[in-house]
Amino acid sequence: MNKSVAVLLFAGLLTQPLTAAAPPYSSEAPIAYMKDLSSGAVLFNKGGQTRMPPASMAKMMTAHVAFRLIQRGELKLDTMFTVRPETWKQWHGPQAGSTMFLSAGEQVSVENLLHGIVTLSGNDACVVLAEGIAGTEQGFVAQMNEEAKRLGLKNSHFGTSNGWPDEGVTYVTAEDLASLAQATIEETPDLYKRFYAARSFTWGKTMGGADISQGNRNPILGKIAGADGLKTGHTQEAGYGFTGSAEQDGRRLVMVVAGLTSFNGRIGESVRFMDWGFKAWKAQPLFKKGAVVETAEVQLGSATTVPLVAPHNMAVTLPRTASSNVKVKVVYTGPIKAPIAKGQQIAQLIVQTPDTPPQVMPLVAGEDVAEAGMFGRIWNGMKSLFG
Repeated sequence: MNKSVAVLLFAGLLTQPLTAAAPPYSSEAPIAYMKDLSSGAVLFNKGGQTRMPPASMAKMMTAHVAFRLIQRGELKLDTMFTVRPETWKQWHGPQAGSTMFLSAGEQVSVENLLHGIVTLSGNDACVVLAEGIAGTEQGFVAQMNEEAKRLGLKNSHFGTSNGWPDEGVTYVTAEDLASLAQATIEETPDLYKRFYAARSFTWGKTMGGADISQGNRNPILGKIAGADGLKTGHTQEAGYGFTGSAEQDGRRLVMVVAGLTSFNGRIGESVRFMDWGFKAWKAQPLFKKGAVVETAEVQLGSATTVPLVAPHNMAVTLPRTASSNVKVKVVYTGPIKAPIAKGQQIAQLIVQTPDTPPQVMPLVAGEDVAEAGMFGRIWNGMKSLFG
């Protein structure tokens, strides 16, 4: 069977949710979702595609957009933005929810605003950053929605930079929040590590002149080994929610819970859920980063084949007590037409086990393959003809 036919046979599998037959778990949250990023397997899905208000979990997108601008050199961490008096008036005091305690007319660096957003969940920090980047908050929100489209978040839309209730204009799903978290972790890893794992941040002064220090509300920091993100959220409409991530022994999980009825309930469920994800499942290594998994045929290229390599360490996720009998298959639509760039995703690895549905992982080109000139096409044709 050639690999083109294999793609047709497995096409149905590639479009199905990668929801593994999970060990038993009963979540107290109305919405709960967990994904293993090392394999792409969804370990738990309770209402993962249900639209919901994100509350402050929307700030993950605000930070993500800023991280990408910084990574591309279009925004600098030491750039200073001024707190407009109108913005301060709207976003200070008890009626403004979580705050960084900014002052009117104050100049604040992008770096400190990001700490105010990620660690303190400051609604004021979000709007000041948004206005500084795009001129207006709504201009920045347009960038948030463009990024959501780029990431394929089909059931998410943003109406504010901070997730403040807006009569349903802003909505997400747990599945989309997990995808957003994954994008931040994988696309901007240095900035993710720099900001999300901070335990506290100090900014602003009390009426008496004392510094104001606030702790990170992340309920799994310090309670789950390897926990390093991401964001809590709470409004009366949304209840208590959390999108979190932790990494243990090279295995990273992302979880989302939403709709919980209490602060302490969010802590207990988040810790219990993430603990289950690590203890009830195991990772069986498959290929190390850079390993050649297979070769693919190339059409009209300077070479007739290209190596398919693992873009990162690959493992299959299995229930802790499951059989380790694993079958793997490489699929691609081929031959693949040149030119091909090194690192370009051109194939998929499908992993099948007796206990779980297929898990699908990307394979990338191990080297560049240029488009062949006339002589090269003739030479490659002769080689193919004569073996």
